[in-house]
Amino acid sequence: MKTLPLARALALVVPLLLLGGAYASQYLGGLHPCEMCWWQRYPHMAAVPLALIAYALKRRPCLSALFAGLAGLAIGVSGGIGLFHAGVEYGWWEGLTACSTTPASGGSADILSQIMAAPITRCDVAPWTLLGISLAGYNGLLSGAAALAILILLIKGRKQA
Repeated sequence: MKTLPLARALALVVPLLLLGGAYASQYLGGLHPCEMCWWQRYPHMAAVPLALIAYALKRRPCLSALFAGLAGLAIGVSGGIGLFHAGVEYGWWEGLTACSTTPASGGSADILSQIMAAPITRCDVAPWTLLGISLAGYNGLLSGAAALAILILLIKGRKQA
């Protein structure tokens, strides 16, 4: 399968880059994630070890393709959550209105002061956009395209085998 190495590469690189971007925007850019932002990260966190397993099994193409496909599925799930979140931000449909903050640690007085000082992050407000597209929208588009590309590569590779 000539397409399997590319599918594996996409299954590993895409979630690593998107997670890196999410954490960079949080810790370097000061954009605190809301609850749905976190939901988008979890499937990418699952995709990375699945893709690594696909690499570990590269001498067994069928199993490698299975794990690359599972990683692609996880990436697609993140993309779906991202598109849903973007729709909430744009007001296309109702979503969660819960706010999210960073977990507190320390004594009860410290926890209370951390909670009171923590930024409130709403799920229905895009804190940053580029060309009218929010971070959730970009995640939806990029993850959806990557998941589709992985699927197409795996199907094409299966037909070649």
